[in-house]
Amino acid sequence: MKHATVLKIIIAIVICLGFGFVGSMATQTSVDTWYTTLEKPSFNPPSWVFGPVWTLLYILMGVAAGIVWSRGFHHVWVKTALYHFGFQLVFNASWSVAFFGYQSPLAGLFMICALIILVLITYKWFKIVNNLAAYLLIPYILWILFAAVLNFEIWRLN
Repeated sequence: MKHATVLKIIIAIVICLGFGFVGSMATQTSVDTWYTTLEKPSFNPPSWVFGPVWTLLYILMGVAAGIVWSRGFHHVWVKTALYHFGFQLVFNASWSVAFFGYQSPLAGLFMICALIILVLITYKWFKIVNNLAAYLLIPYILWILFAAVLNFEIWRLN
């Protein structure tokens, strides 16, 4: 792998982890208080699962984005793919603000539905640019689909 590609992957991972950090700051405002008072479905994972899972997902997302970026930002498909990637990344962090920051499962549900659409569009564009990059997004897609079901159930139960 070329040095320039590795550098782009590292930069993309740092950006993704940065967005994750922003989301985690919103989460920390109520994860140990308000969130503990909510009724949750039986399939709700233990709290300790979320940190490692999200860290791994942000790393995979960063690798995927770095691979796409390495194809050359002068290509319109690369620009389009990375535009959608950035947009979904903003929605990703916004979900934490909506759900935990505003303590609103309903707002979180609307946000995660929009996020799913944006990530699927991002997947499509990544696939056009590079198959591996697209495939690296599959665990993220599966996790946010699970998170949407979890979010819906928390909203429904409360």
